[in-house]
Amino acid sequence: AIEQVENTELKDDKVLVVYLPDCHESVAGIIAGRVREKFYRPSIVITKAEDGAKGSGRSIEGYNMFEEISKCGKLLNKYGGHPMAAGISLDIDKIDEFRKALNENQTMTENVLTPTVWIDVPMPVDYVDIKLIKQFEKLQPFGKGNEKPVFADRNLTVRQSAVIGKNKNVLRCQLESEHGKLVTAIRFKLDGQEIPEVGRKISMVYYPDINEYNGIVSIQFRIEDWRYV
Repeated sequence: AIEQVENTELKDDKVLVVYLPDCHESVAGIIAGRVREKFYRPSIVITKAEDGAKGSGRSIEGYNMFEEISKCGKLLNKYGGHPMAAGISLDIDKIDEFRKALNENQTMTENVLTPTVWIDVPMPVDYVDIKLIKQFEKLQPFGKGNEKPVFADRNLTVRQSAVIGKNKNVLRCQLESEHGKLVTAIRFKLDGQEIPEVGRKISMVYYPDINEYNGIVSIQFRIEDWRYV
C-alpha cells in the first residue's frame, strides 16, 4: 500500500484511497492505519469483495471522515462510521471516481496535515538528571491510560549525527543546549526519516532514560520527534 502511494499519482492526494484487490478485507483497517501513520493523511484501503469492493478508513484530527464520505454517498452502496474511522462498500468501477470526489471536496489546510505532537511540559535538557529520571520511573508501567511523560526543548545545536545499528535504523546525536550542556539523544526505528544536519539548531520532543553499558550509567534522551528551529 505504501509503495502504491509513493510510486503513483496518489502521492499528490490529500485523502489517500488505495485499492488492494488481493488483500483480505479483515486487515484493511490495519493497513489503512499504517498508511495514515506513514503519510499523516486520511487513508482508506479498499479490497475486492464478493459483491464489489469494501473499504476501511482511518482519519486524522481535523478531517471528519464520516461527514466527508457522506458527501460522496451517491457513489457508495453502503457506508458508516464516525469522524476518525469509516467503512464503505461500493462497485469496483466507482473507486477512482470516489477517490477523486473525496480529494475535490476536501478543504484541509497545511496545519491540519501537519502532525501534532503533545507534550506534558517544556523542559530544558539542562534540568534533567538521574534523580529526576528515577522519579519518572515510579510512574511505570507505561501504556494505554498511563502514557509515558514527554517533554520538549528548543534551540539545541546538533554537534554529531549518525545512523547506527545492525539494520542502520537508529539515529544517534550529540546535542548542545543553549547553556553549553552536551547530551546524547537517540531515536529508534528510523523509517526513511530525515537526519538532522550537524551545525543546525533543532527543537526536540523527548523522554529521558537511563542507559547502562559496561557498568557506566549515563542519561540518554529518547527522541519522540524533532524539527529545525
